[in-house]
Amino acid sequence: MSEIESVDILAIGCGPFNLGLAALASTVDDTQVVVVDSAAEFRWHPGLMFEEAKLQVSFLSDLVSLVDPTHPMSFLAYLADVDRLYPFLVREQFFPTRREYEAYLLWVVEQLPSLRFGTTVDEVRWDAGRELFEVSLTTGGGRTVIRAGHIVVGVGTEPAIPQKLSTTSSALVHSSEYLWHQDAAHAADSVTVIGSGQSGAEIVIDLLEANLNGGPAVRWWTRTPWFAPLDFTKLSLEMTTPAYMDYFHGLPEATRDQVRAGHWQFHKGISAETLDRLHDLLYRRELREKAAPVQLRHGVAVEGLETLPDGRLRIRGRHLDTGSPLSHTADLVIAATGYRYRHQNFLAPLEDRLRRDSRSRLVVETNHAVAADGELAGRLFVANAEVHTHGVSAPNLDIGAVRNAKILNTVRGREVYRLPRHTAFTSFGVTDEDTGE
Repeated sequence: MSEIESVDILAIGCGPFNLGLAALASTVDDTQVVVVDSAAEFRWHPGLMFEEAKLQVSFLSDLVSLVDPTHPMSFLAYLADVDRLYPFLVREQFFPTRREYEAYLLWVVEQLPSLRFGTTVDEVRWDAGRELFEVSLTTGGGRTVIRAGHIVVGVGTEPAIPQKLSTTSSALVHSSEYLWHQDAAHAADSVTVIGSGQSGAEIVIDLLEANLNGGPAVRWWTRTPWFAPLDFTKLSLEMTTPAYMDYFHGLPEATRDQVRAGHWQFHKGISAETLDRLHDLLYRRELREKAAPVQLRHGVAVEGLETLPDGRLRIRGRHLDTGSPLSHTADLVIAATGYRYRHQNFLAPLEDRLRRDSRSRLVVETNHAVAADGELAGRLFVANAEVHTHGVSAPNLDIGAVRNAKILNTVRGREVYRLPRHTAFTSFGVTDEDTGE
């Protein structure tokens, strides 16, 4: 084996969060970061890249700006480099389209030699003698090993389909793959979308536009009690700030789980603009006498799918308010049912050193390090795998730069990046001053 490479930080998974870590570290002279990903190239939600779909966060929620707005890999630096700064200004849109944000991410990818695609992590071990992680990887050239002082696991999530929707039929498609089945959906006689949220709503918009032009009948079922808007009011958004994240982290485990259940509207809500677009399309259908039927229904629990002899699917559900059974058939079912965390089997050799809570979830410290015994403490970090400990912000792009700054500050043992201190007007916790003591 050739000489083993050693790095300060090995980041596993190259999504926006670890890409942001590499970007922030690129201007820190004494910190070497390598990011590996099993994918052949960088892609960001390709199955949902609708032409005009927008981010739900500001352009300031890029990879770096919320801790260093002068960084050379900011979104504004990208716009200046591609000579689109003035057009973006005149456009007066605070939220970039997803397509433009992906173009920005690809621009960053091109500037970072520390990214290695087509590389799969097989196993992460701890070398107590060297006090380093020893990581086995597989690349196109065979097996390699990297030694790392610290590891950041950012492998992202994977599409989740509930057991009650489980089927081997190709007529069931997860929303993350919708655009790859768009032509089939438009050509079908009937399509059902199960689940709401922003992705489900955008798919329904696409289907309604096809419906207006002679396309399929459309049904939209969701368990939520209404087609709820994303709560983007100003003081509600303070619950996505570092101030609330720190407060949430300090709550007992049972309290966090109870509080987090009430945050569903942040994840399953729909932007006001999208809801307006949906209603406009439904209204326009009133003028089309021959358009195929459309049905929207909330408060429905899906109880099962059955594959019929002709290949169509029968969807069975129950109306939650009345308990009435419901059923219908469709040529294609789109499951907008969210995502779950990927299993991290490569961490198996460390399992007995990592601490877990009462529900077998990793215990994650406020600096995003996994709580661990002995010399592993402060060595292994996670990105977007700590919603149970850090709350609603964990999956959001607008917390990525702050999380990465915390990680770099911990690794270096100094303030590499100054963290924002005043992030909310709301007082979340209770102090002695509040109790009069």
